Amino acid sequence: VQLQACGGGLVQAGGSLRLSCGASGRTLSSLRMGWFRQAAGKERAFVGGISRSGGSTYYADSVKGRFIISRDNAKNTVLLQMNSLKPEDTGVYYCAASTRAIMYAAEYEYWGQGTLVTVSS
Repeated sequence: VQLQACGGGLVQAGGSLRLSCGASGRTLSSLRMGWFRQAAGKERAFVGGISRSGGSTYYADSVKGRFIISRDNAKNTVLLQMNSLKPEDTGVYYCAASTRAIMYAAEYEYWGQGTLVTVSS
């Protein structure tokens, strides 16, 4: 499956962005989906994940209450709505797909190319 993330950009602190992840080659409904981010000089970190049906979502503590992950299996798309953005949210955001667990990067078999989010103070 090929994943394509988009929607990144430059935003001021307190603003919002919505990232989108589209897929080709396979339906996403059979896959657990996640978003990860990597800040400069740091390891890739889990941001949020969603179950195959969309009925369960999981978030890193740092984004709880601010970010919302959702999916539209009919459109083969996963979204990450990011609100109340902070400078520490800056990084390259990756969407990923897993047939296994949700919260651990090592469990994900498929990765998109990443989209850069920059939050200015």
